[in-house]
Amino acid sequence: VGPAGIKCGGTVAERPLTGLAGRVQELQAGLARRELPELAHACGAALVDGRLQMKVWQMAVTIAAPDFVARHAETSEALDSLTQALVAYYLHTADGILPADHWIAFTELPDGRFYTQAFQGYTGRELAQAFGNDVVRFGETAVALGGTAVPFADAAYRFQALPRVPVLAVCWQGDEDFSPSYKILFDAHTPHYLPTDACAILGSMLTRRLLSRH
Repeated sequence: VGPAGIKCGGTVAERPLTGLAGRVQELQAGLARRELPELAHACGAALVDGRLQMKVWQMAVTIAAPDFVARHAETSEALDSLTQALVAYYLHTADGILPADHWIAFTELPDGRFYTQAFQGYTGRELAQAFGNDVVRFGETAVALGGTAVPFADAAYRFQALPRVPVLAVCWQGDEDFSPSYKILFDAHTPHYLPTDACAILGSMLTRRLLSRH
């Protein structure tokens, strides 16, 4: 269980559905009071024909007033509940600052140290169990999901989750004394775009994506 009671194990990372859905509705209602040009500038989205356009995990998404529901750009189908939550938190929190290009651990996020052990349990620990020392397979999986290799640790891949929210999956290989270790790291300016609750969702989503393809 992560911040604010978010359950992040298994295939989901959410509060009890009513709690998460209710919070998302609150955030979307609050967005209706924002000016769309200002909101687009703050979150790094394009504003085209009165709709916000941006990419989420490299998928083209549109968001329109007054409901601010995130929809697939091609099909207009509403996205799943976790992605809705991620987008709603992102739009609500975004203040326009550019990424820091400096990576931090979950424990360095606001109040993150209280939930680091749980977060590592459903992210890095599960990646280590799945990939172990097989950095080649880890790399192939990451690249297939749109990850870009960066020079960090023994292997690391950067993913663009949202326009101004990159996230890093990192591997340190093990040896006879130490087991392999994996972590999900965040750009130091991520708190300008997502609260720690939503970072827990983000890390779990990336982990599930990697595990589903390994």
